[in-house]
Amino acid sequence: MGPLSNGPILVKHMKLTLNTQKLLLRPFEVGDDEAMFSGWANDPEVTRYLTWNPHESVEKTRLLIERWTAEYEKPERLNFAIELKATGELIGGIDVCGYLGGVNGVPVIGYVLAKKHWGNGYMTEALTRVLELLFSRGYDMVRVDAMPENIGSIRVIQKCGGEYIGTEDMERPLKNDTVKVNMYEVKSKRPGR
Repeated sequence: MGPLSNGPILVKHMKLTLNTQKLLLRPFEVGDDEAMFSGWANDPEVTRYLTWNPHESVEKTRLLIERWTAEYEKPERLNFAIELKATGELIGGIDVCGYLGGVNGVPVIGYVLAKKHWGNGYMTEALTRVLELLFSRGYDMVRVDAMPENIGSIRVIQKCGGEYIGTEDMERPLKNDTVKVNMYEVKSKRPGR
């Protein structure tokens, strides 16, 4: 299944902010580099599940955020910093990291959460909100992948309605390796879908 026949609705996202009960999903800003670096970008336990290696310096994190902020001009680019409303602490990120079959195809979501916040339901809350946004824009299905050993991520995907569709190899050029990933589809619950 793909998006509705009239295609998804793409709008500029530069200032797009989403709210949940406990979280603010907002655009990354260059000033987020220290919090991202110390929160998860330099943590080998967290980044083992990502496509990139732990950052050796806050400068590397700053350069990545600069690239991301420049990409906000692309209407299809959705990339959110996850902030705790209660404290304003930056705890992770969630984004549409690609589209299967092009921009009008199936969005693929990726996410990361600082280890000290694992197990609190924050990523389930964030993923639920991003799925709602994508479905409201006309996408019928979203894909989320997780390495089989990433049990926490698999639980998040399943809580959000993800159905396992298979396992495949995924190349990670920045890590110079190939890993197995479980693929999950989350389908819109709109009537007639």
